[in-house]
Amino acid sequence: MPSSDSANVIIIHPDLGIGGAERLIIDVALALQNNGHRVTIYTSHCDKSHCFDEARDGTLDVQVRGNTIFPAHIFGRFHILMASLRQLHLTVSLLSELKQTRDSAKSTESGDPDDIFIVDQLPACVPILKSFARPRKSRRQRILFYCHFPDQLLARRNEGGSLLRLAKLLYRYPFDWFEGWAMSASDRVVANSNFSRGVVHDVFGTDKLGDVQVVYPCVDTTTKTDRNVKEEVDVLWGGRKLLLSINRFERKKDMGLAIRAYNGLRPEKRAGTRLIVAGGYDNRVQENVQYHQELDDLAKGLGLKTATAKTVVSALSIPDEIDVLFLLSVPTAFKNTLLAQSKLLLYTPVNEHFGIVPVEAMFAGLPVLASNTGGPLETIVEGETGWLRDAQAVDEWTAVIEKVLYQMSENEREIMSQAGKARVQQHFSLAAMGGRLEEEISKMLSANRRTFHGWQQVLVVLVVLGSMLAVLLAILLSRL
Repeated sequence: MPSSDSANVIIIHPDLGIGGAERLIIDVALALQNNGHRVTIYTSHCDKSHCFDEARDGTLDVQVRGNTIFPAHIFGRFHILMASLRQLHLTVSLLSELKQTRDSAKSTESGDPDDIFIVDQLPACVPILKSFARPRKSRRQRILFYCHFPDQLLARRNEGGSLLRLAKLLYRYPFDWFEGWAMSASDRVVANSNFSRGVVHDVFGTDKLGDVQVVYPCVDTTTKTDRNVKEEVDVLWGGRKLLLSINRFERKKDMGLAIRAYNGLRPEKRAGTRLIVAGGYDNRVQENVQYHQELDDLAKGLGLKTATAKTVVSALSIPDEIDVLFLLSVPTAFKNTLLAQSKLLLYTPVNEHFGIVPVEAMFAGLPVLASNTGGPLETIVEGETGWLRDAQAVDEWTAVIEKVLYQMSENEREIMSQAGKARVQQHFSLAAMGGRLEEEISKMLSANRRTFHGWQQVLVVLVVLGSMLAVLLAILLSRL
């Protein structure tokens, strides 16, 4: 579909907070909106004080639905069940609104655009859309599912005793089946990297989902986020040499690796430096709160002095003797300043599905040190835009840190900086992502809709989910 053919694009995302998946969906919306499509994001949660700028400043049309009946969790558990029910509630509201809009609109056949639904992370709504969303006369309607990673592989099943593990296995089984079945209702599935694509094929097979293609996440290269920002702001913290680690405060991100690698520097090498550990943090999420405390304890246990800041003002006023600064939920503008003034990004997750932060760093001209697994293998070029090292070899990480801080010449840094920017412009720009999305949408619209005989199964699944909810409510009432 050429970009001149405007479509009505509806994006459905569970929780529009601050994180890699949220940044991706914001960029998907921006790319398609820049190409002339009418884009609306529907989500079950969007806190205006804890979301990306484009979701709150009017750049994008964000509608919150499906958040009035079901909570996000019950006693800190049943997240996937509640997320599925919230998305189904959202979908019912969305379909009702679409019907009302179409009934009241006096549109001509030639003036109606095609409808494109883009769903990511959670596919619970896809069979409902496929079965009950009706295209207008002579107009096409398609569903694209953007798979970050199979949810069933992200679930934690080995915690607790044998009975608890058995309960988790029984609880997760229907959701594991449902995930693949629901995704198969989409007309096309794309993944965020070749790594994720391979995992999707291994888990679901090619027969169920068809030919899964890759649409890389991106950064907006039209904005000024390069290292020339240095000249426009005061030098941070007296010109200290900054090392930066950005991720959500989740244990699987292994941000402790950055702390251990930094501690591997001799004390005299750490003089005049600081490690910034920053990223997505939501005090509603127990793991975020706990992991931040664990990281702080780790750093202090190694003899490093720490501080935590929740605002830019408090971050800029910390004492000089602080070695490790934790920044919770960094605003975009300040993150760009940190990228511009740091010497090295430490990207610690193992088998990360894609990893947008290394791409952001390269666009800012900042070299990246990352685990030699997952998405970074596709984004970072060893020795040209950064380095790839075994996450278990902490001493190798420390060696790269020392090399960047004390052994590289300014000319070598500049060559690596320019190589990173060029790679992002070519492969991971907003325009590149928009082009790939247009290709996938065009393929969907030019092909027949994927067959899905799921109407009766939808009702069965709803009955099963309703039964499970009834059981959970009974348990809840018995505790009152």
